[in-house]
Amino acid sequence: MAARANAISARQDVSETLWPPAAVKEDGLPPLLILLTIVTGVVDALAYLRLGHVFVANMTGNIVFLGFAAAGAGGLSVPGSLLALGFFLCGGIAAGRLAGRLGDERRHVLRLAVTVELILATTAVVIAAVVGQRLGTTSRYALIALLALAMGVQNATARRLAVADLTTTVLTLTLTGIAADSWLGGATGARTARRVIAVGAMLLGALVGALLLLHVAPVAPLALAAALLALIAVAARPIGTAVG
Repeated sequence: MAARANAISARQDVSETLWPPAAVKEDGLPPLLILLTIVTGVVDALAYLRLGHVFVANMTGNIVFLGFAAAGAGGLSVPGSLLALGFFLCGGIAAGRLAGRLGDERRHVLRLAVTVELILATTAVVIAAVVGQRLGTTSRYALIALLALAMGVQNATARRLAVADLTTTVLTLTLTGIAADSWLGGATGARTARRVIAVGAMLLGALVGALLLLHVAPVAPLALAAALLALIAVAARPIGTAVG
């Protein structure tokens, strides 16, 4: 009986995460946040592999890199990590101020934030398309700044929306939840399916972003990220609003 109940709970968790009914308390946001998690994997793959071993979404990594660099480790970009941190914080500030003026309509908040991200990502696509494989210092820093600003907006917005286990940029607490709330951890395993989906989304984004970067061109992962953001912006319209 316990195994059957767990299977039913897992199926319900998957359903509410990927295909939530319009009336659920989370406003149908989980699948959109899963797509944003994929975007995070895509852009961080580009940032780490092509922009000088920095992250534009995972700020913990940049803090650690700065510590490594201070100890004399090579192969790291102190200016790049500092630039990413600075613009990420600016994105968070901007998102906080914008959201504060929009009220409590969560889908509207998400849609505006993703629209801002789309503008920034599209600008990054243009830069990457112009420079091609010849990414110099100026273009590299411009891409870091644009993407970190976008990820700051995204992270602050996800924090405001506060959908359980879907932060879109950070997986440490998600992985902790998988372990601590599992049967082995002495708990019920609640929301494990959602957490696994979030981890899988980040992994998928990183994999696809790296494949596009290594086998196509630096602009390819950015184009994919922009396409996903455009899809999310359309899908995030308030429930009941017709597309017109």
